[in-house]
Amino acid sequence: MAAAADRTVPYDVTRLREDFPVLARRVNGHPLSYLDNAASAQQPRPVIEAVAGYARAHHANVHRGVHTLSQEATALYEGARERVRRFLNAASVSEIVFVRGTTEAVNLVAQSYARGRLQPGDEILVSWLEHHSNIVPWQLVCGQTGARLRVVPIDRRGVVDAAQYRELLGPRTRLVALAHVSNALGTVLPLAGMLREARERGITTLVDGAQAVPHLPVDVQALGCDFYAFSAHKMYGPTGIGALYAREAVLAAMPPWQGGGDMILTVSFTGSTWNHLPHRFEAGTPNVGGAVGLAAAIDYLDGVGLGRIAAHEHGLLAHATALLAAIPRVTLVGTAPDKTSLVSFTVEGLHPHDLGTVLDARGVAVRTGHHCAMPVMEFFGVPATTRASFGLYNTREEIDVLAEGVREAIRVLG
Repeated sequence: MAAAADRTVPYDVTRLREDFPVLARRVNGHPLSYLDNAASAQQPRPVIEAVAGYARAHHANVHRGVHTLSQEATALYEGARERVRRFLNAASVSEIVFVRGTTEAVNLVAQSYARGRLQPGDEILVSWLEHHSNIVPWQLVCGQTGARLRVVPIDRRGVVDAAQYRELLGPRTRLVALAHVSNALGTVLPLAGMLREARERGITTLVDGAQAVPHLPVDVQALGCDFYAFSAHKMYGPTGIGALYAREAVLAAMPPWQGGGDMILTVSFTGSTWNHLPHRFEAGTPNVGGAVGLAAAIDYLDGVGLGRIAAHEHGLLAHATALLAAIPRVTLVGTAPDKTSLVSFTVEGLHPHDLGTVLDARGVAVRTGHHCAMPVMEFFGVPATTRASFGLYNTREEIDVLAEGVREAIRVLG
């Protein structure tokens, strides 16, 4: 485990950048300015080396073998589960299910928890800010059960309407599913109060934490949520791995979602019995290397310090907001007072894809499009935005390059 961050040492972004090999690249003749961290953050050497080290020396299937490599792989895999438990402050490793990512976690809850409990007329409540991964699984389960999806509105800043939220918490509300942080706007939802109000009414709660875990400390016991989902690749880890936290009492009452190896205790042609928690929800050979990389990413974040990262990113957000707002024809989309480190914006007369192409020619990587949040785009009356999202290794100079690229695109494209 990495040592905790030394708060007396100044935050040295130049030093941290040396940990990320890809940041030494040049793209189209320019130094890479990677500002697409909300889509997928880059991996530091400790993560890359942890995954490679597992593949070089320890690769085997887990939970099945008595030979040395299998025992080593199992220890690494279950050690990663314990690392996730500590990261989230879950009460037990039985509450941590490894999944491919946030999307699979939400689908697991929709099909294993919600589908068997919902009745026609029951309600699932989400916000207008949600990623498609926290909308479509609920639409599917509503179609299967006769339940209906209700949506909490937002204002023009991208802030959830708290009064409407309370009003929509009705006698038929069975589940509340909310993002911790909006991927399209950066809005941080006031989860503590929202979850408390649901909990007081006996409503089950799920949090999509994909955009929160790289930026904010998360304590699932303090939040009081029933489910919390996140993906490793947003937090400097590998793709194809993530975790679902589920309160043990809730998880124990859920049937398996997928069947196969390792999720069973016994199998016969007349029936099967299920494995203990959390293994009954991890059918088949797991992504052991991914779990090892996720644990290494958590160690890396702890080594830098989430509080120090948040302070650095807040400075980047303030710098980017001021620079972009000063450019004629630029409109910032999403101006909530409580945001994490991303700016979403449009340029009058320019399609975001054209702007993204000009920026890429200068080595600037941003995301253009609807960001898997079409309802957000519909609300603001735009087909797409340009989104620049910042991580622990980004610099003010990279934001300066972004702003100059926007000004150049306006000059070139008119």
